[in-house]
Amino acid sequence: MRVVFMGTPEFAATILEDLSQQHEVAAVYTRPDAVRGRGRKLEPSPVKRTAERLGLPVLEPRTLRDEAVQAELASFEPDVICVAAYGAILPKAVLDLPPFGCLNVHASLLPRWRGAAPVERAILAGDAVAGVCIMRMEEGLDTGAYCVCRTARIDGKTAPELTDELANLGSHALLTALVHVQNGAAEWTEQDESQVTYASKVGKGELDLDPRDTAEAAVRKVRASSGAHPARAVVAARPVTVLALRAVEDDRGRELAGGLAAGEVRFAGKRLFLGFADGAAEVASVKPDGRQAMDAKAFAAGVQGIKQETLSWEAAHE
Repeated sequence: MRVVFMGTPEFAATILEDLSQQHEVAAVYTRPDAVRGRGRKLEPSPVKRTAERLGLPVLEPRTLRDEAVQAELASFEPDVICVAAYGAILPKAVLDLPPFGCLNVHASLLPRWRGAAPVERAILAGDAVAGVCIMRMEEGLDTGAYCVCRTARIDGKTAPELTDELANLGSHALLTALVHVQNGAAEWTEQDESQVTYASKVGKGELDLDPRDTAEAAVRKVRASSGAHPARAVVAARPVTVLALRAVEDDRGRELAGGLAAGEVRFAGKRLFLGFADGAAEVASVKPDGRQAMDAKAFAAGVQGIKQETLSWEAAHE
């Protein structure tokens, strides 16, 4: 099929890579270059980098509502528009353009987690499974029927790990859906509105750790975190990003962390523990501000008195 692809992050770049091997990609739409990460320079999106490497035309309109932009899109004569985490609304004129419609690769098991941050919300909610659905786009927010879904166990995966897995599952699901759609054999399932949950964007500082958190909630925050939304804290007066935090599940760990109060830090048995509202969690690795990532033992080695006494930790000061 002749496809116009729309997407922006790494999740979408993975899908574009596979799609381009099976179908004719007439053009790629992505969000304009932006300041990404900690650098202050403008950077192209992962989709733009992938499209340029593949030799595909790249367009970066700020909006799809402009009539000239819509006319240019129509000139590509797509059979179908495939969308994956594009980051902009498709107006009705665009949705109605391709004869086979617009298909969205959405990283959740619809109707659970409609919206911007389905992976992070699934982890934060403690869901056992996540997934990806190929949805027929309409004017509502992720309200369309879906035809192909794939599931993945969340287990202890981080948001980046789960996103990578869902990108690969979504890529294969999209290719399957395109065959079904082209052959008129797609079986569409309408979403049950009574089961809808919304995955709002992760707010600034939302994943920062707080001594008032439960240990499990803190572990989920760290697993849901990423470079864009880090899990911050001030541990023994040192601002850090907590990269890995785990529940204390072994007998030795429980013994070492026993009695640790919320807001306390303990380094014992070469292991680092933080006290939360209902008990302790174990820090595996951190990145102190201005330094490289390191394991908990290396971090503790730089904290004076941590072996002799119980120190404190607190929420980050932003």
